[in-house]
Amino acid sequence: MGVEPFPDPGSPRARFGAEMRRLREAAQLSQGAVASRLGCTQTQVSRLEAATRTPSRSDAEKLDRLFGTAADAFFASLYQRITASRDGGPTWFMGWVDEIEPAANVLRSWDPLLVPGLLQTEAYARHIFSRGPATTPDEVNGNVEARMRRRRILDRDDPPLLLVLIDEGVLRRRVGGPEVMHEQLGHLLDIAESPTVSIQVVDPECTAGLLSAFMIAELPHGRPDTIHVDSPAEGRVTTDPALVASIWKRYEAIRHCAYPGHMSLKMIEEARRKWT
Repeated sequence: MGVEPFPDPGSPRARFGAEMRRLREAAQLSQGAVASRLGCTQTQVSRLEAATRTPSRSDAEKLDRLFGTAADAFFASLYQRITASRDGGPTWFMGWVDEIEPAANVLRSWDPLLVPGLLQTEAYARHIFSRGPATTPDEVNGNVEARMRRRRILDRDDPPLLLVLIDEGVLRRRVGGPEVMHEQLGHLLDIAESPTVSIQVVDPECTAGLLSAFMIAELPHGRPDTIHVDSPAEGRVTTDPALVASIWKRYEAIRHCAYPGHMSLKMIEEARRKWT
């Protein structure tokens, strides 16, 4: 067979599924035929191709043998990248980071307590992770590196439109000391100069968003809006229409309490001067 895989800019799991489907169709094999070779069901093959199921090492090795890509360990290498992409973040969140956030046309973010992850500096993120319960230095480093990698979507030629709402208290909440805060607020001012980033500060008397932080992703090609909602134990990523509608309503209620962009940036600058 030996059909040559072609590069795909998607996440490792999405690329794994896309290449699996492409090579299967090029070999004129049905999903059922591939399933019999993998020792799984046709439904599981379908989910692998749709990137809704994470492949196993055995899946990758068998696919390399089946499609003649064992010499380059093509699927095995993708499997390793999938595994690596899970380092530095909770399992529930990696689907968002790998599949949803990079594909979004628009990202809407609300955080009542902290600067949202996409806009955190390394020092700010490091302080947050280092204060986690029973966290080792290696875990802190992995978490910080993962957070910094996540920011790369904002440096693309086609970044998503990022609309950020943060509580005014975030500007005054000490995270890592004055130098860290001064740098962090400066970073917010710098990135707000991008035409694809909007940052608005929300009046602290707004109670609509006190329950949790969340994000809303608008996706292309008619895909449903997807949300992720934080919690102290485990967050949730879902396209459930009722939950998405509820978060949209809450977002709009919070947005009505937000100061205009120019006023928000002035407030950030004033807060930054106090952190010297």
